[in-house]
Amino acid sequence: MGIRITCVLAATALLTAGPLGGLAHAQADLDCSDFAYQEDAQAEFDRDLNDPYRLDEDQGPDDGIACEILPLRSTAAPATVTALPTRGVQGGVGGGTGPADFELVLGVGLVIGAVVLAGAYTVRRRRDSDGPRNT
Repeated sequence: MGIRITCVLAATALLTAGPLGGLAHAQADLDCSDFAYQEDAQAEFDRDLNDPYRLDEDQGPDDGIACEILPLRSTAAPATVTALPTRGVQGGVGGGTGPADFELVLGVGLVIGAVVLAGAYTVRRRRDSDGPRNT
């Protein structure tokens, strides 16, 4: 009976932890240092006026203006324009590159553990079904 509970717990851990692995990296925490211009911070602030990233945290009452310390585009010096890579993640533009090393090790360890538990359960069931032997 104990091995059955262990197998169920292992399967439950695999089924619940596997799909949630990608969600851990889903949300970024933004602050004013993540933006080059005030207009960019204001656009992010305007998406959610509840201000979950606290972009309107200057001294005084909240006035609805995000990251007032950042320069405006109209007053900033013109920047040189460089061509952006067109190959997405392979070109170095955003996105993920795959699971981290510890995630791979954890996944392989869980799979090996599940296979060992399933094999042990099968061996035990076969021994129990054979019954006592008379020699």
